[in-house]
Amino acid sequence: MDPKTDPLIPHEKILGYLSLIGKRISSCLSANNIIEEINDNINDILDADVFSIGFHKEDNNSIEFTSTIEKGKKLPPHFISLSNKNHYAVLCFIQQEKIIINDFDLDFNKYCGDLQIQTMEKTESAIFLPLINREKPIGVITVQSFKKNAYNDYQVEIFRNLANYCSLALQNIDSHWRLESVNEELKNVQDKLIIQSKLAGLGEITAGIAHEIQNPLNFVNNFSEVSQELLEEMKEELLKGEYRQAVAIFDDIKQNLDKINAQGKRADSIVKGMLQHSRGIPGQKEPTDINALAEEYLRLAYHGLRAKDKSFSATLKTDFDESIGKIEVVPQDIGRVILNLLTNAFYAVNEKRKLWVQNYVPTVTIKTKKNKDRVEIIVGDNGNGIPQNVIDKIFQPFFSTKPSGQGTGLGLTLSYEIITQGHDGELKVDTREGEGSAFKIYLPL
Repeated sequence: MDPKTDPLIPHEKILGYLSLIGKRISSCLSANNIIEEINDNINDILDADVFSIGFHKEDNNSIEFTSTIEKGKKLPPHFISLSNKNHYAVLCFIQQEKIIINDFDLDFNKYCGDLQIQTMEKTESAIFLPLINREKPIGVITVQSFKKNAYNDYQVEIFRNLANYCSLALQNIDSHWRLESVNEELKNVQDKLIIQSKLAGLGEITAGIAHEIQNPLNFVNNFSEVSQELLEEMKEELLKGEYRQAVAIFDDIKQNLDKINAQGKRADSIVKGMLQHSRGIPGQKEPTDINALAEEYLRLAYHGLRAKDKSFSATLKTDFDESIGKIEVVPQDIGRVILNLLTNAFYAVNEKRKLWVQNYVPTVTIKTKKNKDRVEIIVGDNGNGIPQNVIDKIFQPFFSTKPSGQGTGLGLTLSYEIITQGHDGELKVDTREGEGSAFKIYLPL
């Protein structure tokens, strides 16, 4: 007896097979996987000499059967134009109605014309059902047998349930790839915003960089001019035979060249730091003087703000623990964090300055401290502080306390990721409304 038609086969067992197929195809992420999964299991519930799913293609107004399985063998893909009204699949799709054939020679004229089924052998029985996704027809699913009267009402209902599972699985696929597309689009937007945030930070310090780089350039120019004069003097002494005096001048020139070399390297390091900051190049951890790094970015941030607003001034306070020495960090990343915190601090004191608070002196502090197995970097200000109702949101992406258009809302988020994920550290904030804030970086030694 055929288990698909044998009345002694329990209904619960058939439903168990059907449920199993439904669970398996619901986890598929491609139509081909759905077809393969159904084909592997459909003979447990139906006589399926042929099984196929066709999908509507709007570009050429056809139904595409990419994977038709006949007795376990895959047939070549084929298209059926929707203008071909003498085809079961087209008729089923257009009318969105089931088509049941149990004796091809007797039943084909119930529909219309010379309906043909593209199989290697002659099909005697067939079920065609439309596939619906979000109330829109998307294709046709069919099961066929080379036997007559292969499908009774019970088998038709079983296949209808399978078609419903298939529609839900296709809807899941559609939803998955829609979500993937949205996520990719959001990722692209976030990447662009991150780049904008980094470039905004670069803009904040551009004037500061110009100010800082001017000092080594002045040294190079001055010592070059002095060295040229000394060379002339040395030439005169040599011509006079005063070799001892010439050697003394030579030593002076050598010292000048050493100073020119040192100042050139200083300018080079400033430019490299600027390029790393703008490009976001993934850096390597290296021994870094945290105190020097903090002091450098304090000057860069302050001069950058002063270049944009000549009326602004603030008291800068530093308190560096000289016992720290050098620690292993990615210098451009930690510099980016310090710059962001300092920029926010200067913004906070500048906003409070505009309120004309009596006897108010804008003050920004930066401190370092070695505490057992970690180093603390504290950036503080005496601005207006952060409201308590938003304190839990400040590290969330795209959240900003600044007016619209004045911040991306990514500065603190990126800083938090750099410290916590990139350096296994912590970033915390202490704040009091009306009195100021202190951001605390904790880096493990």
